[in-house]
Amino acid sequence: MANRKNVSGTPMPNVDEGWWESVLADESRHSTHASTHSQPRPEVRNEAKVEEAGKISPNWVQVKDLYLHDQIVDLHVTGSNRGGLLVEGDGLYGFVPFSHLVEAGMQADTSDREKYMQAYVGRTLRLKVIECVPEDGRVVFSERAAQSEPGKRAELFHSLHSGERVTGTVTNITDFGVFVDLGGVEGLVHISELSWGRVAHPNQIVKLGQKIEVQVLDLSPERCRVALSLKRLQQNPWLRIDDEIKVGDVVPAVVTSVLSYGAFARLDLGIEGLIHASEMPLAEGAAVKDFLQEGQQIKVRVLHADSAHQRMGLSMKLDA
Repeated sequence: MANRKNVSGTPMPNVDEGWWESVLADESRHSTHASTHSQPRPEVRNEAKVEEAGKISPNWVQVKDLYLHDQIVDLHVTGSNRGGLLVEGDGLYGFVPFSHLVEAGMQADTSDREKYMQAYVGRTLRLKVIECVPEDGRVVFSERAAQSEPGKRAELFHSLHSGERVTGTVTNITDFGVFVDLGGVEGLVHISELSWGRVAHPNQIVKLGQKIEVQVLDLSPERCRVALSLKRLQQNPWLRIDDEIKVGDVVPAVVTSVLSYGAFARLDLGIEGLIHASEMPLAEGAAVKDFLQEGQQIKVRVLHADSAHQRMGLSMKLDA
């Protein structure tokens, strides 16, 4: 895209349309802990498609004008699913993703998400257009974006630059990443950009309302998207591992994840390695979960380290 700016001099993730589309899809998919008897839900990006059967096409001139001038509009909620809301009014039709609702971050319990979303039906929301794709028949609105004054978005996008360090406030935490308010524009720190180590869930790294410093990775003003990174404010620890860790070293670690076949543990350096169950002094018939817990501090021996592929093998058999 012509307006997209990339960070120079540092490796970047492939922040492309597929990356952003996966965010919209994950909005619905990851917010759902479906039971065996529940019916499958359509992805959010399909729900955002507004030229549906029996419904007239939205006024695209009006939609584009609202978007370009960063204006606020009042729309009625006409439907919902676990991923967000369908809204319409005055020739406008579109979708509001769950993460772009002001009260979304306060709803920690997602087990009753469908009932929570249905409660919005019939309400009127103040919204801004954050995505307008006529060729796909897609209009996406945001209640969060409407909290900033009209025109603020354009001002912020003009001042932001790729590679820049900025401070923002965590406004929402989802399974796939963290939304950060930069003062009128929300950016996303994808889960892959939170830490150089494994992240089971973003709430392990940040808390709602926390002020954090992030790096701007990618700007797409025409789509109102800002890709951010938390981990890139620190040097990649895998680049230092060969100088600081040797095979056979016994070092302290903290258990970060317990699985049936082993556990992951994070070293002080900031990287994680796998302790296979065969490298634990387990009693016969004992399960890993009965031996280790997340957050437990342990000693491990380094079996092997592959910085190129960011993999490390660890053992709790220290005398072997």
